Amino acid sequence: MNFNLNEAIEVLERTPQTLEYFLSGLSKEWLQSNEGEGTWNISEVVGHLIEGEKHDWIPRMEIILQEGEGKPFPPFDRYSHLKENPKRSIEEKLQEFKTMRTQNVTKLKNLIETERHLELTGIHPALGKVQIRELLSTWVVHDLTHISQIVRVMAERYRKDVGPWIEYLGILKNK
Repeated sequence: MNFNLNEAIEVLERTPQTLEYFLSGLSKEWLQSNEGEGTWNISEVVGHLIEGEKHDWIPRMEIILQEGEGKPFPPFDRYSHLKENPKRSIEEKLQEFKTMRTQNVTKLKNLIETERHLELTGIHPALGKVQIRELLSTWVVHDLTHISQIVRVMAERYRKDVGPWIEYLGILKNK
């Protein structure tokens, strides 16, 4: 097992700044491109991250700490961000994400007092019994997955423009 709470927090704290630096000020063409029908654009990915901050990571950890396996987590609607106001700027979304993540990392640091807390279990509505350690590991990898998705979506926009160099661009070879 590689999970280390302090190392996990290093990534969780950096994700908002990484996205803010990379995405702020980009043209709408970058922010609205996607990988085809039924896929998310960059702005939608950030909206999804915000919904996770509101309804997934810390709320589920609090349920485990308060209820254990006595109360399953409510299902998380992975598509709820698609119902939000599409007029919000990326800067507004990034600021909301940054504020919420800062609050959630602070809560995380206050809630996990001992290594024993990481072993506590709760009930996921689809996966069954899960540990806080697994939930927190998933939170980190979820961030990394969506950072990767953002970069992949952006690269896809230039797929046809790279010409014969596509052979050397691994990010474009998976299609």
